[in-house]
Amino acid sequence: MSDEETMAVYSRAAADYAAGFAKAKDSFHEADYAAFVAGLPEGGTVLDLGCGPGHWAARFRDAGYRVAAVDASPEMAAYAQDTYGIEVSVAEFEDIAVEAVFDGIWAFFSLLHAPRDDFPSHLLRLGRALVPGGRLTLGMKLGEGEGRDDLGRFYAYYSEEELRDLLDVLGYTVISARRGNGKGLAGAEETFVVLTAHV
Repeated sequence: MSDEETMAVYSRAAADYAAGFAKAKDSFHEADYAAFVAGLPEGGTVLDLGCGPGHWAARFRDAGYRVAAVDASPEMAAYAQDTYGIEVSVAEFEDIAVEAVFDGIWAFFSLLHAPRDDFPSHLLRLGRALVPGGRLTLGMKLGEGEGRDDLGRFYAYYSEEELRDLLDVLGYTVISARRGNGKGLAGAEETFVVLTAHV
């Protein structure tokens, strides 16, 4: 179940979020994109989980992949449709219930809104949704515990070691990792990690 306060932030900020980040600030994630698509078959099927304003989903589509886009925010889904022509299913993480469908899942700074207690079950469902050898890219903020940012959004924080250990236990093999620093919607400089793994 989505956190109401977090969803309210995205509801109010959909257009501003897209204008501020989707169009200008994601160039420093080129290495993450390259690591993800390197393992995808030509014309493969990609799930953009928590697609937000839809810019990554549009990029995968334009690169020739079949894209399923999901977001819990109706406002973000509408923005993606209006701006990029991306059809977005309004759904939550726990609604992913398919098996062996996706060649890749792009969970790019979306699962960090899931409570720590729910996180392993989400990763298990995603693993089942991937075809054998399928690839997951997971973007998370580094830290400890759970809390809210200055905008009121809920976050769960992890160390890179915690994420690696959890992925390993759940049947993933991490094949690349990159740390970086950047400013999010709330304007704070934070450290993140992007892990790419396969099942």
